[in-house]
Amino acid sequence: MASRIVKRIGIYLILVVVIIVAAAIGFVYLAPESATKAFLSLERKQAGLERKEIDLPDGTRYVYLEGGQGEPLMMLHGFGANKDGFDRVAKYLTPKYRVIIPDHIGFAESSHPPDADYLSKAQAERLHILANALGIKDIHLAGSSMGGQIALAYAALYTPEVKSLWLLDTAGVWSAPASELRKRIEETGQNPLLVRTEDEFAGLFPWVMAEPPFIPRPIMNVIAQERIQNFELEKRIFDQIAGDSIEDRIKGMTTPTLIVWGDKDRTLNVATAEILHSLMPRSQVIIQQNIGHLPHLEAPERTANDYLKFRAGL
Repeated sequence: MASRIVKRIGIYLILVVVIIVAAAIGFVYLAPESATKAFLSLERKQAGLERKEIDLPDGTRYVYLEGGQGEPLMMLHGFGANKDGFDRVAKYLTPKYRVIIPDHIGFAESSHPPDADYLSKAQAERLHILANALGIKDIHLAGSSMGGQIALAYAALYTPEVKSLWLLDTAGVWSAPASELRKRIEETGQNPLLVRTEDEFAGLFPWVMAEPPFIPRPIMNVIAQERIQNFELEKRIFDQIAGDSIEDRIKGMTTPTLIVWGDKDRTLNVATAEILHSLMPRSQVIIQQNIGHLPHLEAPERTANDYLKFRAGL
């Protein structure tokens, strides 16, 4: 008798799970925009982050995520990305730091002035104004790809205020050997980082991650719209930053720095890490195995733990 009851309970639980999974799949495919918003809301909540916005005196609007308490850590996303790219790694950081993650001017929800200067120096100057508006002077900076390029420009401009740098597959070191991406652009004139269609957006993932996570295509298509609508401006921004070398500005910089790189990075050559290390005497390098261009997305817990150890050693 008892075994029958247990068996019935087991069957009931399986049916409940099947119904929940079916409902979730139906939600994704029948209401992809709502599903995407719900997914992002959950990711932010798990990370302890809240969406905020601020208008600067010149009318520029920044939209950003903020959460946690402690020393300020501003995290800067890369080209074509947005603030939510740091959600998964941020959940390990908000228990210790005040984390601020802005959308760069020109991307996502922040202002999109069409004729603005998008070089790293100009973006760093804007972020410094943002930091001051948020009551922040002394700051720790993290940056992925283009975001690392901007973080280095910020540190070069406001060196006494930057207490440490965390560089994730950083752009702006153009003396490095050509990456697979650069070779593709030079040989074909096609840039996989610029997307005009949903299919091009889906094709972007193998370029930036060694093992891209599964994302249902309806949600991927919703996320793609932001990039597609911003194509012309992103093309202009890419042309600017592609010729913006940071090397002369950071040579000899003594800011404590953690340099992280994925050994499978197709976008920026992994040899760049050692060039950065040679330019910055107080830097250390971690090469992550079987990781592409986005360690904070591909291995968020490992990447966060490496950073926490680095900060503990300052």
